[in-house]
Amino acid sequence: PRLITLHDSGTFIIPNNGNLTEFQGNYRCFATNKLGTAMSEEIEFIVPNIPKFPKEIIDPIEVMEGQSVILECNPPKGIPPLQIYWMTLSLQHIEQDERVSVGLNGNLYFSNAIETDSRRDYCCFAAFPRIRTIVQKTAMSVVVKSNKLMKDSGSGRGYANSLLERKPSLLTPTGKESHTYLVKGEDLQLECIAEGFPTPKVEWVKIGFHKLPERAVVESHGKLLTIEMVNEEDEGKYMCRVKNPHGEVVHYFHVSVEEPLEFEIEPQSQLVTIGADVVIKCVVKANPQPSVVWRVNGRLLNEVPTSNRKVLKDGTISIHNAKPENSAVYQCEATNRHGTILVNANIMIMNIQPLILTENNLQYMAVEGKGVVMHCKVFSSPTSSITWSKTDSANSVEGERFSVYKNGSLEIHNVMKEDMGEYSCFAQNTEGKVAIAATLEVKDPTRIVDPPHDLRVLVGTTIQFSCQAEFDPSFGDDFEILWEKDGMALNGSENARYILDDGVLEIINVSFGDQGFYVCVARTPVDQDMAVAQLSVVDVPDPPEDVVLSEHNGRSVKLQWIPGDDHNSSITKFVIEFEESQHEPGSWREMMRVPGNHHFALLNLHGHVDYRFRVSATNEVGRGRPSQATEGYKTPASAPDKNPENIKIEGHLPHEMDLNWEPLSPIEHNGPGLEYKVSYRRQGTGEDWTEHMVKRHSFVVKNTPTFVLYEIKIQAKNHAGWGPDPEIITAYSGEDFPSAAPENVAIDGMNNTMVKVRWDHVHKDKLNGHLGGYRISFWRLRSLLNSKKTHGDKHTLTFSGERNHTVITGLKPFSEYSLIVMAFNSRGNGPGSHPISFQTPEGVPGQVSALSVTNLQNHKITLTWSPPVDANGLIIGYILQYQLINDTEELGSPTTLNISADSSKLHLQDLEAMSKYKFYLRCCTRVGCGPAVSEERTTVAEASEYGWQLFRGKSGSQFPPRKTTVPPVANATLSSIGEGNWKISDALNSSKTFHIIEGLEPGTEYTVRLMTKSWVDNSSIFEDVIRTSAKGLASIHGGISNQGWFIGLMCAIALLTLIVLIACFVNRNKGGKYSVKEKEDLHPDLESQGINDDTFCEYSDDEKPLKSSQHSLNGDLKGGDSGDSMVDYGDEDAHFNEDGSFIGEYSGRKERVSMEIKGNNQSTA
Repeated sequence: PRLITLHDSGTFIIPNNGNLTEFQGNYRCFATNKLGTAMSEEIEFIVPNIPKFPKEIIDPIEVMEGQSVILECNPPKGIPPLQIYWMTLSLQHIEQDERVSVGLNGNLYFSNAIETDSRRDYCCFAAFPRIRTIVQKTAMSVVVKSNKLMKDSGSGRGYANSLLERKPSLLTPTGKESHTYLVKGEDLQLECIAEGFPTPKVEWVKIGFHKLPERAVVESHGKLLTIEMVNEEDEGKYMCRVKNPHGEVVHYFHVSVEEPLEFEIEPQSQLVTIGADVVIKCVVKANPQPSVVWRVNGRLLNEVPTSNRKVLKDGTISIHNAKPENSAVYQCEATNRHGTILVNANIMIMNIQPLILTENNLQYMAVEGKGVVMHCKVFSSPTSSITWSKTDSANSVEGERFSVYKNGSLEIHNVMKEDMGEYSCFAQNTEGKVAIAATLEVKDPTRIVDPPHDLRVLVGTTIQFSCQAEFDPSFGDDFEILWEKDGMALNGSENARYILDDGVLEIINVSFGDQGFYVCVARTPVDQDMAVAQLSVVDVPDPPEDVVLSEHNGRSVKLQWIPGDDHNSSITKFVIEFEESQHEPGSWREMMRVPGNHHFALLNLHGHVDYRFRVSATNEVGRGRPSQATEGYKTPASAPDKNPENIKIEGHLPHEMDLNWEPLSPIEHNGPGLEYKVSYRRQGTGEDWTEHMVKRHSFVVKNTPTFVLYEIKIQAKNHAGWGPDPEIITAYSGEDFPSAAPENVAIDGMNNTMVKVRWDHVHKDKLNGHLGGYRISFWRLRSLLNSKKTHGDKHTLTFSGERNHTVITGLKPFSEYSLIVMAFNSRGNGPGSHPISFQTPEGVPGQVSALSVTNLQNHKITLTWSPPVDANGLIIGYILQYQLINDTEELGSPTTLNISADSSKLHLQDLEAMSKYKFYLRCCTRVGCGPAVSEERTTVAEASEYGWQLFRGKSGSQFPPRKTTVPPVANATLSSIGEGNWKISDALNSSKTFHIIEGLEPGTEYTVRLMTKSWVDNSSIFEDVIRTSAKGLASIHGGISNQGWFIGLMCAIALLTLIVLIACFVNRNKGGKYSVKEKEDLHPDLESQGINDDTFCEYSDDEKPLKSSQHSLNGDLKGGDSGDSMVDYGDEDAHFNEDGSFIGEYSGRKERVSMEIKGNNQSTA
């Protein structure tokens, strides 16, 4: 087949078999069913040929100089748009100006030819963008001949031109006027190209108006007037006026703007009941008036006659008492010179019961607070009445929030939760009644609760936009937060710098391309909420551009520049820097700053310097990179602009004056050969100036009188001349030491640490310079408690200016001092005054030294002290105060004692045992008492209240108490001798008769103390020194002793030995007559010592398990010994030393100490 058609489609395909041109023409599409035939507008099918210029030979065009030339293009036909270019064979565009131009028709016009227009390769190129084709016309040659006759006759150029000069004439358009018709919305182009010499100029005017319309644009060097998308206001008469000095010519354009074809009333499809009247209207608005043609089923109306149909004068079709056979498709087609428009209208005449076209049981979702539309599209004839009802309500849906439209749709405004449920739509006419159901679900609205905020950040940083929203929980995974920028969705997978996570957009390494508006979209299947935030990226400004120098004027120049991008932060200032190549090449120094709204600066420069300049901009972020440097600019040499500054005149020696000044910098020399002229003379003497030329920046004036006023001036000079007149300054020559001492030095008043001194000023003639001030030197000779004088450390106080009195503080009371006063100047100190002596009165003493509390007992205590280091007078005694300060809120009332001055020790009695006291001691003189020194101590417990023994075992040491009464809370403390760090055990349990200390190091000596936990001083209840066994022996015995059989064997042997011993004692004493009670006291029962089964079989101190135990049981007990005495366990001394610790001295006093402990135990029994 020649054509390919698609089933049930109006589309057909023309295969490109090389004969497409056979199918060129106009086409219409007709669609037919049993109700009629519809048709489309005409479609023109064009098969364009490839446009080509004809091959031709074009003769050269010869013209005389000054004549006009027209090169015709005549482009081939092709699919518009068409673009014309005139170029050479080397593809160089022919330059257009007022004399040369390309017309809308493609021709190249020369208003007057000149010799340089002669060339052989004028080519016209025609471009067809839609088919991507450019074609070239054969090159044309133009020869412009000059007028040789005029040259040969000797006539000048001006005379030749006068012969060629003429008034303008139009090359295009021709005639005096023309008409242009456009459709509203098209572009207007009016062109005037003229010839003449001199080249004429073109002016445009709209007749009746002072100026052209605002939208009018004049182009092509005044030859083309363009107005885009014209409307009725652009209609009218336009004139182009072409003129030169020899005359003018005009052309009038009558521009008419016509209306495009448009249906004012378009025929509507209708469904009409049988027997009704049908009216079909078609009203077309256009200029010029179109012709309107009616068709029925694609055929002209008069070709399908019917008795009950007629066409009215206004073109309306009327069908009376319509019948089913009048059903058809009617076409209204309107045509004028601007085109054709067509519309189809389906007229169906029938009676039919309602047919609901909307699907049944649809589910709708709505958002609370918003609207929802539920559809019920009905096809019926006659028209059906449509009602809606809710399933749980028999009545129709009513109220302001409900609207039922003609198309059957129900809209609910401002949806509420109670609107949720099932709805029914009923459609009814004379032919029947039908219904469908619909379900409405109401969801919570989606709302952004934490929107993103605008950010203004520095380029290169990382930013985060956060966006959090609330939504209906039923959506679950159907909820999403999306981010958009400039209408485009952001995707983290496409750009690694974007990280999207749970409503947070993070942008890494922000660039300027990231700035813009970011939209957070919180979306569910039924609604969405949006929030917008702006990201502004700031940075230092870009370097200024086009930095140039202008207005060169010797030593001044104008610097101009164009600011670079400020990167969203306004430029506040520009910094101008310079580099000079002679003294510091490569070093850029700041010259000046100008405000950010200035783009130029006038620079005043130094002479004889080769400058380069650059500019940098500053905003709130910082200073940007500098611009490119300007070209070099060298200033001419000139005299110095300034003289030296910061002149410093000093007199280090009495007969000299040193002059120093800040030299001019190299750039301030303004030329070569810089020198300084130093001039000086004594003031007020009328002497001439003494002058010296120097190249350095210092000078010494010698042989000057001491401290005489001089006038000095310093002037700069170079090869170009002298600097400005220098300023005269005055200064004194060198100073000498003051030659006199202050007189009438006296003491005006004092207390025990301060004295007031006054003196008379030294006369200015004796100062030999500027007075610096006065100095006072003083030293302590002795304390008045000591008759021997010594020269103490000297102290010096300095006072600037004209002072004649001062106050010396920080003196020691009850002391003798001496002082002198002297004046000083910049050279040094003058002679001192005659020394004067004075004595300070008594003061309160210092703090008592070395207060200590010793000999702590249960009711007695001893205090010792030393006198204060600084007595500050005669000590008359001491005051002691002490009070009870046990751990209670109430303190005991203080007790005060007066102590004689010669005492250094005090014994206090009648104190409470085991109580804490605080002692305050002050020293007093006749003036008063000094600050108190304090100490806190606690008296010891009753000596017989506790008895303790120390046993050493395999894993530690233990305290088996002698009696069952123990302090409520106590701690055992342990220190390795030589280290001094005490370790405190857990609190002892008062219900147990022993305490085990574990974790000791083998072969180490320890000091063990038992202390009451509530005590805060170092007093102890019990103290002893032990040594643990060596590691090797302990490990051997430990290995055996840890075996159960060995422990059982040892216990059995010990028990058997005890039974044998008891039997021996009983047998021995059967015949004796002595007190049984006394013997029991001497030999207490071992069971009462509190040794349980775990400790009875442990090793003794000498690490001989069985032998040592036998020695303890069988040894002879002396009359004064106790069976469980501390002496047997190495505690040889039971008294407390000075700091309250319980120390054994191991000095052969076992018997005495044991007796004392036994006695104490008896007293408490």
